Amino acid sequence: MPYYTLRRSLVAATVLVAAGRATGYDELDILAGQHVVYSFPSSSQPPDELMRLTRAGLVGGVILFGVNVDANTSQAMSALKHAYDSSPAPALLKKKTGKDARFLVTTDQEGGQVRRIKEGEPKLSAKQIGASADPAAAGEAAGAGAADSLLRYQCNSNLAPVLDVFRQPGDFTDYYGRSFGNTSRQVVRAAVPFITAQQGRGVSACAKHFPGLGAASHDANTDDEPVVLNLTLSEIRAVDEAPYEAAIAAGVDMVMASWAVYPALDRWPAGLSAKWIKGELRGRLGFEGVTITDALEAGSLAAYGDAGARGTAAAAAGMDILLASGKNVTQGEAVRTALVQALKWCKLDRAEFDAATGRIAAVRSRIAA
Repeated sequence: MPYYTLRRSLVAATVLVAAGRATGYDELDILAGQHVVYSFPSSSQPPDELMRLTRAGLVGGVILFGVNVDANTSQAMSALKHAYDSSPAPALLKKKTGKDARFLVTTDQEGGQVRRIKEGEPKLSAKQIGASADPAAAGEAAGAGAADSLLRYQCNSNLAPVLDVFRQPGDFTDYYGRSFGNTSRQVVRAAVPFITAQQGRGVSACAKHFPGLGAASHDANTDDEPVVLNLTLSEIRAVDEAPYEAAIAAGVDMVMASWAVYPALDRWPAGLSAKWIKGELRGRLGFEGVTITDALEAGSLAAYGDAGARGTAAAAAGMDILLASGKNVTQGEAVRTALVQALKWCKLDRAEFDAATGRIAAVRSRIAA
């Protein structure tokens, strides 16, 4: 190894050790924090505690809701990114993964009713895009518009598009205009151009809700209560998973798992099920990107313990990023702390955790700064 390369490596290692001593956190604390997306209360200004944790290297990303978006959001997110950049986290991720991982700022900018940036694109809902004369062109315009709108607010990730294939008019995702259509082909025609246009602008896309919520009836909302979808495995694979095959082939960065239960394969919610995540999504469909949970505070998970227990169970099932979206920093810290303890007590596989860290860093190295 050339002298100057060796010297830079030694300096970086020294900085990491010194930073760890200064903050009181070790490498595992920092790495676990990269697996959690934090949230914060009703303001564009992150609370002091979130800023402190970010400067310590314990936060790798946040999610924004409508209450966090105003004229000061861009400046506030720039401050968070600067806090992350000056923390030990980037150097540690570079050391562990070889990637220059940026700070993740995500939100839900699906279109129509589901737009955290209300004045932003896409104004059209997924339903309107899918029903348009040219769904592919409309999907591409929507993905590009979403990316441009998000970048103006320093967001570099979008939890969209929805790939759910609804069955009957008025089903949950159709009722709210969140589904591109009632056939796999119709969904694919709009969703794939959305993904490629968005990611081409440096904003990661997330296909959701795997393996599919399209068959959920109007009042079946996993945010509120448990949802069971009694579909055959052959129907799920032929109808609901078909858009995921296309999205994976197109290089989608992330896939969000559903909290619904699909008894055809497992009695656990999909996002807590290794059969669905490790077996079906990664094994059968070959997805190599980042998996992310839906909201850990969802009512459908009431029987699965507190936020820490849910996060640990999701990680064991194969979920890379855990979404602590309860609009408080304490929830994110509870999830991160639970991850650290589970790893120390060997309740989570360290090799799988490290592989997930690599996937997260890879996606975050591609997003806009």
